Amino acid sequence: MLREDIQDFLQTIPKHICVVAATKYVDSNQMIELLEIGIYNFGENRVEVFLKKEEELKEYPIVWHFIGHLQRNKAKQVLNKIEYLHSLDSLELVKIIEKERKEPLKCFIEVSINKEETKNGVYPEELEEFIKKVLMFSKVKLVGFMMMAKKDSKPDELLHQFKSLVDLRNEIERNLSISLPYLSMGMSDDYLEAIQAGATHIRLGRILWKN
Repeated sequence: MLREDIQDFLQTIPKHICVVAATKYVDSNQMIELLEIGIYNFGENRVEVFLKKEEELKEYPIVWHFIGHLQRNKAKQVLNKIEYLHSLDSLELVKIIEKERKEPLKCFIEVSINKEETKNGVYPEELEEFIKKVLMFSKVKLVGFMMMAKKDSKPDELLHQFKSLVDLRNEIERNLSISLPYLSMGMSDDYLEAIQAGATHIRLGRILWKN
């Protein structure tokens, strides 16, 4: 069930921020509740679950985001059913998109800003060369970067991590003369710091629901 003050909560988020509802733990009926209050951007991170929900909700005007790590052997199943991929992290995946996708796919490159071994993503120092290669493919439309902050970070540490991605984006835009307008960063525990740093897309899950 949605939190009782959901409308008031959404009013606290600036209008220019895209709220991507991370619906990992809710079913299609609960997602319809979100549609009824005006949230149309949904983010899934498991292929099988996404395919089930996409079929159940195909009559609704949903903007689908895939926000989890997309395994290359499963990518073909989802690539023509989503509008945004938040987890582009390898040239191998780029090649699969190029082969399978009918229209250019809007992609966020996942950046491993903290170089955590347990998380996927391109390391900051490798990002510029990676982008140069990606730009050679026609079916990948780069729109920005995605990151996940370190767990249990303090507010000032979160702000520093998010601002590091903003600075990196700005530097690469200058160096490569390209536009990367979107930053997907911030989840239920750290979305406020992400917005403060310059996020355009926040991925909210449990904060939308009753505890």
